[in-house]
Amino acid sequence: MISRRAFFRSIGGLSVAGVSTTAYGVGIEPERLLVTRYNLSPPQWPVDFDLKIAVIADLHACDPWMSLERIAGIVQRTNALQPDITVLLGDYVVSQRHATRAIPASEWASVLGGLKAPLGVHAILGNHDYWDDKTVQREGRGLPAARIALEAAGIPVYENDATRLTKAGRPFWLAGLGDQLAYVPARHFRPMRRVGVDDLSATLAKVTDSAPLILLAHEPDIASRVPARVALQLSGHTHGGQVRLLGWSPAAPSRPELAYGHVRKNCDVVVSGGLGCSIIPFRLGVPPEIVLVTLGNAGQAVS
Repeated sequence: MISRRAFFRSIGGLSVAGVSTTAYGVGIEPERLLVTRYNLSPPQWPVDFDLKIAVIADLHACDPWMSLERIAGIVQRTNALQPDITVLLGDYVVSQRHATRAIPASEWASVLGGLKAPLGVHAILGNHDYWDDKTVQREGRGLPAARIALEAAGIPVYENDATRLTKAGRPFWLAGLGDQLAYVPARHFRPMRRVGVDDLSATLAKVTDSAPLILLAHEPDIASRVPARVALQLSGHTHGGQVRLLGWSPAAPSRPELAYGHVRKNCDVVVSGGLGCSIIPFRLGVPPEIVLVTLGNAGQAVS
């Protein structure tokens, strides 16, 4: 497994080996928008409890690749799915050098404020939201501008926190983990230096009854530590590797089995391929996607 940065530097070689492949990966696939559906019935989730979850991950808002107009289209497409709940999995901030403008948090968050769902819109932050050098002083500490902007748009942001929600009299918990790479500068990224704000034990301790539990975690790697008490973990971060061929992502920043899609660990895990791009605006075999997860009998009926 080579590093993501080295892999994407090598993409330039495709201009010699195949101009058409490079043109597609830069000019066509990143502009697509799919809805990827997972119909699941985890053992920890009541089969007669139907819940539809829309998932938005890794926007990386910037011109021209993820403009406000494109984000507005994503919001419209997500609302059209009529989910019970919508969750945002972090990395709203641009993370590539090929952008003409980094869109301020107040602008993209205002557009995301148009998301609608009966059980609300809920968010966590990603590593790039912490690595962004724009912070706002509040409560005696510097908070990421992304968090301030989302909250100003009416979207709660979870950092090692949980809330109890109810659909048709049926309760469940939604927990959001703090980012696992929050304090690691991007230019110094090394696996052995991962330092974050995540506290899984403290997060789960806020779940005070036996109602089923969904965990939001930007990086999927925590899955090996997530207990069976959790029914479903939703993650982003990997972009599916941005290049995925025959089910293989050669440069995903997580373990291969957690690069993309649905896998069952102690709990069910769904890793979104995300919407934006990191390092370079290139995707191949993993188009931008909104994820729609259906739990319970409804999920079994559709699958």
